[in-house]
This record gives sequence, structure tokens and C-alpha cells, in this order.
Amino acid sequence: MPSDPTTSHDLKDACVVAAHAVIVEHGIEKLSLRDVARKLNVSHQAPYKHYPSRDHLLAEVIRRCFKQFALTLDSRTRHAVPLDDLHSLGHSYLRYALEHPLEYRLMFGTPWPNVEADAGLLVDARHAFGVLQAALEPLYAGQGISHETQEADALFIWSSMHGLATILQSQVMNHLALSEAVRTGAVQHVMQMVDSALLQRLGAARHLHN
Repeated sequence: MPSDPTTSHDLKDACVVAAHAVIVEHGIEKLSLRDVARKLNVSHQAPYKHYPSRDHLLAEVIRRCFKQFALTLDSRTRHAVPLDDLHSLGHSYLRYALEHPLEYRLMFGTPWPNVEADAGLLVDARHAFGVLQAALEPLYAGQGISHETQEADALFIWSSMHGLATILQSQVMNHLALSEAVRTGAVQHVMQMVDSALLQRLGAARHLHN
């Protein structure tokens, strides 16, 4: 973060970095433009040049989380075999969630500000889901599976990864009476169950066409 955000561009970015720092230090409830200005050592009115309200600034913070999340998914190791590529996507998803717990909670565990305050938030959030949809398409190509079904299955995959990421980060995970084999094999097991569901879908589609 620039120590002396004198230019307009520097101040705009610095406000986002400072807002993130305020959330880390004090929680999202304490985020305000006044606290951001204080952290940057600028006038209380300076952040308003770029963010008309706290909601506008918070929307930009969350948008950048989604953008980085989507970049992580996009930069995964690619595989020609669709199921292998989905596994790679799943591992990238979990890695982001576990390595960036605050950002993950901001995206999925925090009430969004009025999204109309920043349409870019919706664009980046939808792009993250679009990465998953694009990875699923090769598996279903030519199988006569409707677009609506593909969307529903993409949501099923996302829900499975989200549930797994959430439970792995929860305190209760440390207190469940699980065997070590179940703990260490949890990710692989969930992915295998997702595989089974997708393969069942493909089998049913092929049966209908025969």
C-alpha cells in the first residue's frame, strides 16, 4: 500500500487495502470510511472521492476477492480428461478457501452490500461460477443434457466443495470422533462421490439415447 496516496489512482487502491486491513484487525462491523481515512492519514472526506459510501467500498473489497478467487481457479493445472480437470478445479477451490479464510468468508459468509452499488461485484462473482460451468461442459458434450441440468449440476459441485471447505475450517472438525483415515481421505471421498453422481448422470443420458 502506498504510504502517501497523493494521486487519485493511488488513493482509490489504497482505500481498498486499508479497508481490508480494518476488517482483519477489527472485523467487518467496524469498517467505515472514517476509519479508512484515519489509517491512510488523509482527510475524512478523501475516500468519498472514489467511494460514495461504506457499501461501495465493501463491494469493491469483495469484488477483488472474487477476482482473485476466479484467477486461482483459472490458473489451475489443466487436464484433457474432463473428470481430472474437475478434480484439479476442486483442489484449487479448496486451496484458496483454506489459504484465504477471511476472503472466503467475505465472499460466501458475509451479507453483501447493495450490489447495485458496484455492478462489477456481480460480474466477478458470476465469472467464478462460469469457470466451473466451462470445466463441466466437456464432460457433458454431445450427451443431450439440457443447459438447465448442466447449471444445476455445476451448482451441486460448487455446493459440495463449499460444504467441504466450510467444514474443514470449522472448529467442530477438530472434535468429531473421526478415524484418521476418514480425516485424511475426506477430500478424495467427496470428489469421488461427486464423480459418481456425474457418471450416473451421463449413464442415464446415454440410456435415454439408446
